[in-house]
Amino acid sequence: MSQQITPELRSWIIAQAQAGHSAESVLQSMKASGWDEDVAVDAMETTLRGHLDAQSAQPSLPPAVPVPEPDVANAPLYLDGGDRQVAVLSVMAAPRIVVFGGLLSDEECDALMEAARPRLRRSLTVATQTGGEEINADRTSQGMFFQRGESDLVRRIDARIAKLINWPEVNGEGIQVLQYVAGTEYKPHYDYFDPAEPGTPTILQRGGQRVGTVVMYLSEPDNGGGTVFPDVQLTVAPKRGNAVFFSYDRADPSTRTLHGGAPVTAGEKWIATKWLREREFV
Repeated sequence: MSQQITPELRSWIIAQAQAGHSAESVLQSMKASGWDEDVAVDAMETTLRGHLDAQSAQPSLPPAVPVPEPDVANAPLYLDGGDRQVAVLSVMAAPRIVVFGGLLSDEECDALMEAARPRLRRSLTVATQTGGEEINADRTSQGMFFQRGESDLVRRIDARIAKLINWPEVNGEGIQVLQYVAGTEYKPHYDYFDPAEPGTPTILQRGGQRVGTVVMYLSEPDNGGGTVFPDVQLTVAPKRGNAVFFSYDRADPSTRTLHGGAPVTAGEKWIATKWLREREFV
């Protein structure tokens, strides 16, 4: 009876190669299990050639780049924000997610909302086809941007964030304030700019890729409105004064930084978002 090269055998051969076993040792194992040598050699050659061809056809990942990184290696309870001690409430390594407690005071939350309110407009997203901005049905909030260093309040918060995450202040975009009323949300998305989109080269001219995000909670909805990370099944509650930081070292879904603002189901939620770039943002 002729011996058949089955899918199960091909899977076993690939597993042995990935485990680091030499071709000779795999061949000897197959012969010891009763495989004819010619059949075993043919199975190995065709299987590994097909596996390598499939691997080479897959798009390669963008190169990893340096990212902001809070100093949480020694599990501190607090970090120095320069003018304020900020609590470390939770830490995740992969993806890097850090939840900060008390990054902003109640007075700072109120002041940001008061300064932002007259300038609120329907939130826009980056238009990846052109590099401009556009209305997106996935994002139904009202929002506005402060220029970096626009006021003493903004300068103080920018400096605090830069110290907490060990990243140059000039690499930060201006703080964006957003208001979500009941029924509004921001569906899951990535904050980096997709390298495959035609507008991305234009966007990158202003400071390179985004490599990190800080979401600060200025007010608390009655229900809903958490920051969700579907890939790791994590939800960060929108607790006033707290913030969530996450970084992404390459513009690729492998970072598992898919995230969104869950729908507010009662009350309203205000947040302030700070995006960090590779280089100075101009």
